[in-house]
Amino acid sequence: MEDTNKPNGAGIKRIFKASYCSYLGLKAAFKEESAFRQELLLACLMLPVSFFLAVSVMHWAILVSVLLLVLIVELLNSAIEALTDRVSTEHHVLSGRAKDMGSAAVTLSILIVAVTWGTAIYSKFIS
Repeated sequence: MEDTNKPNGAGIKRIFKASYCSYLGLKAAFKEESAFRQELLLACLMLPVSFFLAVSVMHWAILVSVLLLVLIVELLNSAIEALTDRVSTEHHVLSGRAKDMGSAAVTLSILIVAVTWGTAIYSKFIS
């Protein structure tokens, strides 16, 4: 039984609408967020290298997954910033804290990439 009270419907119809919303989100991030574009460019440049660097399919999946993690966290950070600015562009300690925490999350996700890829590079070329 479909729950028609939900704005995006239910079942297969909901999947298509959710996919379209995801497309719109990615499009907006690419258009409006320079950090997202930069991180996407780096991920696109690093993706071909991952095929050479990986020693197994699972290793490759990990290398690619951490790249995707950065993009996911950047999308969430951008959403926090957009919502915060929608509420008010005036400086407020809680708004600043929310934005700073989002930025810290992006930094930590980039650190995960550095550790994962650094370990892979070390294993491939040094050990």
